Amino acid sequence: MLGLGKKKREVTLVLGGGSARGMAHIGVLKVFDREKIPIDRIVGTSIGALVGAAYALGIPPEEMEERTKKFDLKKLLDPTMPRMGLLAGERLEGIIREITHGKRFEDCRIPFIAVTTDIESGEEIAYHKGDLQKIIRASCSWPGVFNPVRNDGRLLADGGIKNSVPTKIAKSFGADYMIAVNVGFCVKKGRIDNIFQMILQSFQIMGHELNAYQAQEGDTIIEVDLDDIDQFAFHRAGEAIIKGFAAAEKAVDKIKLDLGLSEHPIRDFIKRKRGK
Repeated sequence: MLGLGKKKREVTLVLGGGSARGMAHIGVLKVFDREKIPIDRIVGTSIGALVGAAYALGIPPEEMEERTKKFDLKKLLDPTMPRMGLLAGERLEGIIREITHGKRFEDCRIPFIAVTTDIESGEEIAYHKGDLQKIIRASCSWPGVFNPVRNDGRLLADGGIKNSVPTKIAKSFGADYMIAVNVGFCVKKGRIDNIFQMILQSFQIMGHELNAYQAQEGDTIIEVDLDDIDQFAFHRAGEAIIKGFAAAEKAVDKIKLDLGLSEHPIRDFIKRKRGK
């Protein structure tokens, strides 16, 4: 329990990108719900923005998990004339609207921040009010795959271009105690022989390098080992959720101890030191 006279620390949860790998975030949230870990703010990029927004709106992780079972990658496919992207992104926005129940930033029960990238200026742009679906769509829009999104004179694309795990953005909003979830990237070795493999591998390499130092800024870092689950493997969402759950279980004692929520702090401290 929180000791007398000890100030409660504000907890910021930072959820990174990773497309299908980002389904692991749902497993992490299931553990946080079970253990009643208080979350005061959520910062998300790409798929982390979608999962984070849903949780901030009060949508239970179990409901998100059920939706992943019904998801088919084909539902995202709306080919367009490839001027700025191969896919229009309207179906993506429709799925986002369905998951977030058409709500706005202002409807979030937990303050929520979505991270995007202005592809024309190279700036990172964080949003915490306005059209939630439009901004999440922008945050999830891989350059070259989905059309970017025009908003207030800016051309917005995937937040993971500059912030694959947006700890820097969280700090700029005054994060006190930061839990960073890193689902990693699946860099594969082998022959590249089509445009989709080229784009995917480029993002894997870029994201892997960004994650190497961005995630380390968290007070607690939840590293999810997803092996060979790649960014398009939505059919393996169940595996990703299970692995996210397991990774969060390993970290939860430390989080509770750090926040003064542990009922047995001495026992939990010893347990941590022994690595059990």
